[in-house]
This record gives sequence, C-alpha cells and structure tokens, in this order.
Amino acid sequence: MFAAQRNGHPATAGELAPLAFAGYAHFTAMQVRGGRVRGLDLHLERLRRASVELFGRAVPDDLVRSYLRAALRAGPADVSLTATVHSPAGEFTVAEREPEVLVRTGPAASGPAGPLALAAVEHERFLPAVKHVGEAAKTYVLRQAAGRGFDDAAFVDRRGRLSEGSIWNLAFWDGTAVVWPVADMLTGTTMAVVRRQLDRLGVPQRAQEITLADLPALAGAVVMNSWTPGVPVRRIGSVPLPEAEPFVRLLHRAYEAEPLTAP
Repeated sequence: MFAAQRNGHPATAGELAPLAFAGYAHFTAMQVRGGRVRGLDLHLERLRRASVELFGRAVPDDLVRSYLRAALRAGPADVSLTATVHSPAGEFTVAEREPEVLVRTGPAASGPAGPLALAAVEHERFLPAVKHVGEAAKTYVLRQAAGRGFDDAAFVDRRGRLSEGSIWNLAFWDGTAVVWPVADMLTGTTMAVVRRQLDRLGVPQRAQEITLADLPALAGAVVMNSWTPGVPVRRIGSVPLPEAEPFVRLLHRAYEAEPLTAP
C-alpha cells in the first residue's frame, strides 16, 4: 500500500541499505489528503534551499514534484509523506554528485490530542534553519523528558529564549495576538502556512523573544508540525499555561483555510 521510491522508481534493498546509516541529508514531511497537500510551495522551497546549503545544488522543483506524484500513485489517497534529499557520494567526503530524492509514504497521522507538558531543556540545534537528518539529540531529550514525567521537550537557547520543540514549532497567545518566538530555529511549513493564513484572516501576530519568565503573562501555548497546526500545551518546565481552546481553534481554522494542492 505504501511506497519507498528513489528518484521516482521503487527502491531496491541494495539502494536503501546505504541510507540506513546516512547522516548527511535533509527532508520535508507532509500530510497528504485526497492526493493533495497544504503548503506545497513551502515544502519545495525548503528542499531547494536546504539542498543548496548542503550540496551546493538542488533538484529542480518539477522533478521533485514528479517524484511525489509517482509515490502517491502507488498508495492510498491519504498518507504521511517524507521526501529526503541525499548525495550518493555519502558522508565524510567532498565529492560532488547530483542529489537524489527518496520518497516514502506511510499511514496518515494527526498528532496527539494534548494538552502536553514540555520539559524546558537547554539545547541549540546545529544548522537550525535546515531540517536535516541524524539528530540524535532530539530523540535523546525526548526520552529524557519522558523519564521525568513530561510528554516532550521545549528548547531553551544560551540566551534563555524558547525556540522550538523536539519535532515541533512553538506558538503562543496573549489573548488577542498570536506570538511567535524569536530565536534560531527551523521555520516549519505548517508554521508558515498558519502565519500567512492568519494574515489573510486579519488576526494580529507578532514575533518576540520569549523566556520562561515571560510565560505567566501569556494566555496559552501550542506546538505544531506537519501532523497538526496546534496541540495545546499545559505546562513548560514548572510554569503552567491555560489550554486556550479558542486559540487552538483559531490555528486550526487558519490551517484549513490553506488550499490543498496536487503535486
């Protein structure tokens, strides 16, 4: 029912085996519904920019789209899809080869219901603007947080600013406006979709540095990623937060206003 394809064709075990231990690659993840996806332009831009950053060149958008279409033809209309770009030259080399695209599909997902408790963990990602693979630290901090009774983790940088979560972006609510944290982080595609649709809906937004000390003045918080535009957060560290159901509903409404696009 699901696909694992290399450059638009079914991947063999021999082609997949070297990737099992590959750590120099980047990817984008999306939820496909009815064969279509929200924010396709953002996913393509993410892959293009990250490829230039890591490999000095990018697979053309139209070719990437053809690979996405090929994988979607092989399975059901509703799937989770991951497109990973890597170099066949592998790691620990400066050899230049044309990047390749591995597209995998799996069961559609929607994320946890929440509300979540997040441990506040001092951590800064390497190349935070790139959604790259091989980040053992994210799983490590998740496991450490779970061992302390939390659901996941929120990262705090060396300046005390909240940035993002293990696999999430953070968003906050002050009762009137959506507040986006300012720090070095990955700009998620769902985050970008929500921001542009909030603009179209006329909802106030602002970006500011947010520390743990700022949380008591806020009226709610969520995490978001390709699974969902908003899961409520009830606590970050020792600081409780209101669930703010109207805030969560607003984010979902903004996300659903984004049109679905076929690759």
